[in-house]
Formats: sequence, C-alpha cells, structure tokens
Amino acid sequence: MSRKPSLAGRAYLVVEDEYLVALHLCTELEEVGARVVGPTSSIDDALGLIEEGAHVLDGVVLDINLRGTMSYALADRLLERGLPFVFLTGYDCRAVPDRFRSVPCFTKPCRDGDLLALLAALPSAGPGDGKRTG
Repeated sequence: MSRKPSLAGRAYLVVEDEYLVALHLCTELEEVGARVVGPTSSIDDALGLIEEGAHVLDGVVLDINLRGTMSYALADRLLERGLPFVFLTGYDCRAVPDRFRSVPCFTKPCRDGDLLALLAALPSAGPGDGKRTG
C-alpha cells in the first residue's frame, strides 16, 4: 500500500451532499493533517463560507450535483477567485462543460490516494495568506 501524502497545515472545503461520502472525505483529509471546512451540501452555504473570508482555504472538493442542482455556478466563482478545486462526481467526467476542462475530476468512487496526491500537488495558500478566500 502506498503512503498517503501529508496535507498538514492545509485547509479544504468539502462540498458534498451524500452524507457518507462527505464523512469519508473529511476523515481521509483529517488523517493526513488537513483541516476541513464544512462539510456543506449546498451551494449557498459553500459560497457563504468562501465569501465570509474567515477561512484560509487551499482548495475545495466539489460534488457536481448537489441535491439536483448543478454546482457549476460555484465552480465559476472558485475559478474567478483563483481557488483550486477538484470535481468529485457520480457522472462521467467527460460530461463536464468545456470551461472546466482544466479542473481535475474524479468519478465516485475514487481512490483516496489519488485524490489526496492531487490535492497535495496543488499550490498551498501558505500561512497567513488570506487572499484565497477574500
């Protein structure tokens, strides 16, 4: 079994409407040292957490379909802010609109190690750098 990367000192917002999937993601992130913001299962709540600026975020794990609502408006906001994110979806990643082709996409269920390795490879906001959320 391969060693999981360390995400110590990093913070990730989890936006997922399936309780067990969200719980699993949070557990996996915390086990490698990350701080989890959320989880939340709604676009409005996720936007609120991002907009309030109280959290320095290194990235977002974003489900595409949240209770029947596509999360692309939230994804657009994340791109505008330059906040790294990954899609986690039950859909085929090839169905993601072209404007998100550069965004990593994982189909559920995915290998935890692959998702964590990708998050570790994303740039970190760094200590005291609140620009990612504000």
